[in-house]
Amino acid sequence: MSSGQTKVALFVTCLVDLFRPSVGFAAVKLMEGAGCNVSVPDAQTCCGQPTYNSGDRKNSAQIARQVIQTFERYDYVVAPSGSCAGMIKEHYPRLFEGVPNWHEKSLNLASRIYELTSFLVDVLGVTDVSGTYAAKTTYHDSCSGLRELGIKEQPRKLLAGVKGLKTEEYDGAETCCGFGGTFCIKYSEISDKMTTNRIDQLTSSGVEMLLGGDLGCLMNLAGKLKREGSLIQVRHVAEILAGMTDRPAIGEETN
Repeated sequence: MSSGQTKVALFVTCLVDLFRPSVGFAAVKLMEGAGCNVSVPDAQTCCGQPTYNSGDRKNSAQIARQVIQTFERYDYVVAPSGSCAGMIKEHYPRLFEGVPNWHEKSLNLASRIYELTSFLVDVLGVTDVSGTYAAKTTYHDSCSGLRELGIKEQPRKLLAGVKGLKTEEYDGAETCCGFGGTFCIKYSEISDKMTTNRIDQLTSSGVEMLLGGDLGCLMNLAGKLKREGSLIQVRHVAEILAGMTDRPAIGEETN
């Protein structure tokens, strides 16, 4: 594809906007580096996932209409989050079943929404980000990214091109971290046990850094690691790929 002529919009996501803006800047840097013309529409809002997961279809549909209208004129929409991209791609069409005009619009957006690493690898054909970062890392696959969008090899292919980076698999890579959006609130004890299991596996793996593509998962794991006194750092994959590692790791901002 001729990426230089392609209009791409960044769907920032709520967590990135409010807690880790550097991930958004890293995403823009990566896409512009691949030749894309990137915009960040001011009118964008939450994808509606929290209300949708809570059964509030009326407000979810209202939010979805706003998102659909905001991103109508772009060739591609890219989110540094598998869960938000999965919400738009998989659940917007279900939300508007039986509503002809909006169902068609939701399908159109669903065909143009991508998670960041999937967009870089599967659409742009990026194979090497030419970065350098020395660390022994592992990658955690988010549930939505892995199971709804098929994101597994894409981030690993990109990380393989970062000089000095050693990435090893850990046993809990494909198992839920326990966050699950509102799940961690509704079922806090179960959530905590799931998170504890992931932390135990990470600790035994001997890695120095945990990487992932969903900030919700990363913040959840980083919080538990910090409370346990672990030295394992946590970063979004975009920060490593873009070489934007100047700010503290996730969960260490107030240290």
